[in-house]
Amino acid sequence: MINRLPAWFKQEIPDTLSLRERTSFFRGLNLNTVCESAHCPNISDCFKRQTATFMILGNVCTRKCRFCAVEKGEPLPVDSSEPENIVSAVRQLGLKYVVITAVTRDDLSDGGAGQFVLTVSKLREAFPEIKIELLIPDFQGKKEDLEKVTKCRPDVSGHNLETVARLYDVVRPQADYLRSLDLLSQIKRTNNSILTKSGIMVGLGEKREEIIKTMQDLRKVNCDILTIGQYLAPSSEHLPVVRFLSQKEFSDLGNLALTMGFKQACCAPKVRSSYHSEEVFAKCMI
Repeated sequence: MINRLPAWFKQEIPDTLSLRERTSFFRGLNLNTVCESAHCPNISDCFKRQTATFMILGNVCTRKCRFCAVEKGEPLPVDSSEPENIVSAVRQLGLKYVVITAVTRDDLSDGGAGQFVLTVSKLREAFPEIKIELLIPDFQGKKEDLEKVTKCRPDVSGHNLETVARLYDVVRPQADYLRSLDLLSQIKRTNNSILTKSGIMVGLGEKREEIIKTMQDLRKVNCDILTIGQYLAPSSEHLPVVRFLSQKEFSDLGNLALTMGFKQACCAPKVRSSYHSEEVFAKCMI
């Protein structure tokens, strides 16, 4: 287990004023962000730029992934005002590109698909030109639920593999590697114009050849955008960091991803799936 960050893994001193102001703003609208709930290392930067990743369906997840800081347990009922509150936040922040994710809600009959659809619908109604990126759960493999979300036409639809196949039983015991790959494939089969996106963490004990195999698997299902970032343990109760990859290793993986055919690859220690998403989308459109 590694307890200390390497010298080159430098973090900027958080802008506490921006953090307080933005946290208060979201709480005033009864909204959650993955930035806060997942203890994202980029929260200060994103909040300072007046952007964030909205997290719908509450802030309690029904799954027990051992890498994730999001609270786990029995969620509250779905908040029917959540979509309109996101519209209000987008209007006040002046966002042109919105990223929406969710906790996994295996307790709901549709896995929360309806809330995704309603949120996208409200945003499109209020802002016809807005670009929307979704980061979705696996809906337990229920294709009818995924189809509902895909048919609401997000510009980008993401689903993270999170780790290599061998580590799923340890890292994501309630998920399934092949099910997640099939989900990304189904999005393309339903609407090939939607950009698909997936991300993994490294430093959990995976081997380089396993990372490459995962990248190859994602290309086989025509995944367009890849993110790779360094895993950081949120607490001593979570899986420990086995290794910190060097900056050169991240750079090499990014270059390899582009040669494989990914439209964009963001590979660096602090990269997370929704970090600088608007810029990544813009580059895909060139």
